[in-house]
Amino acid sequence: MISYLLNKTFYALLTLFGVVTLIFFLFNVLPGDPALMMLGQNEDSEQLAIIKKKYGFDKPIATQYLYYLNDLSPLSFHSTKRGNYTFFRDNKYTGTTLFTIGETTTVVKFPYLRESFTKQGKKVSQVLGETLPNTFVLAVTAILIALLLGISLGVVSALKKDTFLDKSIQILSTIGMSVPSFFSAILFAWFFGFVLHKYTNLEMTGSLYELDDFGENMNIKWKNLILPAIVLGIRPLAVVIQLMRNSLLEVFNQDYIRTARAKGLSEFQIIKNHALKNAMNPVVTAISGWFASMLAGAVFVEYIFGWNGLGKEIVNALNTLDLPVIMGAVLIIALLFIIINIFVDIIYGWLDPKVKFE
Repeated sequence: MISYLLNKTFYALLTLFGVVTLIFFLFNVLPGDPALMMLGQNEDSEQLAIIKKKYGFDKPIATQYLYYLNDLSPLSFHSTKRGNYTFFRDNKYTGTTLFTIGETTTVVKFPYLRESFTKQGKKVSQVLGETLPNTFVLAVTAILIALLLGISLGVVSALKKDTFLDKSIQILSTIGMSVPSFFSAILFAWFFGFVLHKYTNLEMTGSLYELDDFGENMNIKWKNLILPAIVLGIRPLAVVIQLMRNSLLEVFNQDYIRTARAKGLSEFQIIKNHALKNAMNPVVTAISGWFASMLAGAVFVEYIFGWNGLGKEIVNALNTLDLPVIMGAVLIIALLFIIINIFVDIIYGWLDPKVKFE
């Protein structure tokens, strides 16, 4: 187990290094001057030179790349010269100095994702920290809806194979997989948030936290979670139903299920104690991918419902070419995919003892 996790961690670090390298050079070949983007309409040659020196834009691209790696690394090296880009400032980095040799200080710190171009020097980590929890709440709720309903309907569909109920569930799941999320979002927002508003008391748009009527305090609005979570859960729900049904039908044909039935066990006991756990592997595989994608930002759903999550923030950053926010979001997404992948492999070992980490 330990050797497996160490091996996975090593390849995870290699993957992250590849992602960092790719996004850095990809976004740095785009046309436009980052310093000009930060100054906007207030630019002049003197301010431009100050900004370029402050953020290291006056250095060759290779040096900027090393600066970026140094900013992201938890163990980093910084100059003791105050005017240098890598000078360790408390308002820039969050960490602890280990030791200093000559003009170089070694530091343990949190990864520094730079500052937003369009949010008046606000740190990218702060921007993402304000939006990622909202996306996490939305994704977890949507996945729970998909899992609870999907597994239940999949079991019912397998038990009632080829009946009217089975065919009805299959038709609904096929429709659910076919309808694009942005269309479902528009339809649900209009129908439940506008047409039936006086009955549902739901709004067409809204986020998890909203200002009160006096504009002073932020309050949690749980009802705003209902529509986007349902819309976001429709497609994974349809996938789980299909996978659960097909996997259970395959498990029902195994010898140990026939033995359990011969012993006189009820269908509920057979499903609960024998079939369900062994049928979950394909469901776990599918749902992990969906969950990682949702955490990456349910772009259309968040944007249509006005949900202040990672997906909506990425769209805003793309519209304004806020490159540090985009790069930081891509790194967070890559890290989430890696963590979920490792977690899913561990779940496989629990569900199927035949799976060996080695």
